[in-house]
Amino acid sequence: METFLVAVLVCVAAVVLDWLLGEPRRWHPLVGFGRWASATEVGLNGQPQAVARSLCLGVMATVIAITPVLALAIALQFWLGGWLWLVAQVAGVWLAMSLRGLAEHGRAVSTALNAGDGVQARTAVGWIVSRDAAALSDEGVAAAATESMLENGADAVFASLFWYLLAGLPGVVLHRLINTLDAMWGYRNPRFLYFGRCAARLDDLMNWLPARLTAVTYALLGNTRLALRCWRSQAKTWDSPNAGPVMSAGAGALGVTLGGPAPYASGIKHRPMLGSGPGAAAATIERSIILVQRGVMLWLSVLLVVALACSWLVSGGPG
Repeated sequence: METFLVAVLVCVAAVVLDWLLGEPRRWHPLVGFGRWASATEVGLNGQPQAVARSLCLGVMATVIAITPVLALAIALQFWLGGWLWLVAQVAGVWLAMSLRGLAEHGRAVSTALNAGDGVQARTAVGWIVSRDAAALSDEGVAAAATESMLENGADAVFASLFWYLLAGLPGVVLHRLINTLDAMWGYRNPRFLYFGRCAARLDDLMNWLPARLTAVTYALLGNTRLALRCWRSQAKTWDSPNAGPVMSAGAGALGVTLGGPAPYASGIKHRPMLGSGPGAAAATIERSIILVQRGVMLWLSVLLVVALACSWLVSGGPG
């Protein structure tokens, strides 16, 4: 139980560090991993392949990309000890999550919308979503940013905490690497449709439970009844098994309507509607950021109480 308490305190320290420093502006390890993954993909996926061969090469590329980094995370447990190992764990969780960075990206959009600067708002939202930002209305910009806050809150914040608590530093590192590969290779286009299938399915698997815990968190902290109703009726209509619960519950918790048609470079993508209520606005982005932040505080508070209670009981209680 003392180990669990230490793990919870590591999460608390990582969140505080993220609040104080945010993401590293330079030399972020994920940037280096992205370059390594890109080189691996180019070397193995440079020309059209048959379906079976493309699937096999995708599996091979995934293994080649993640093995050195994961091996290092595992080896650190044996190379480091005491305070150095604790520091390494705090740093690992801090680098894997992006709570402050998420808020900064969202507020860049909402601030521009509030100022009536549509050009800057579209530029800012283009940094966090892949849709054609120039073709978005102001409501579309706000909806895109809100959806990004809700979904990335699950992927980049709650899932990181979950996997660290479940499997330590190797767990959170593996999740972040797989999630990064899915973001790079998980496209349904001729180049990545089969090559990226392994990374995409692994990401779905690793995010299945964290996504649903995140959806529950959003529901508890917002309009609970509406969030649960939207989750139950709308999640299955979404094309992602994990984004569906997260965004439907999040939209319901906020009492807004998200989803719907969205412009991409390839054309309009007709997506189902999520949530219920008025359309998104600049204030909706801020409310989604606060929802994620309060969710993290809820997780840490509950985990800390449980860890302290367990430690107290194991130690024999009073006297």
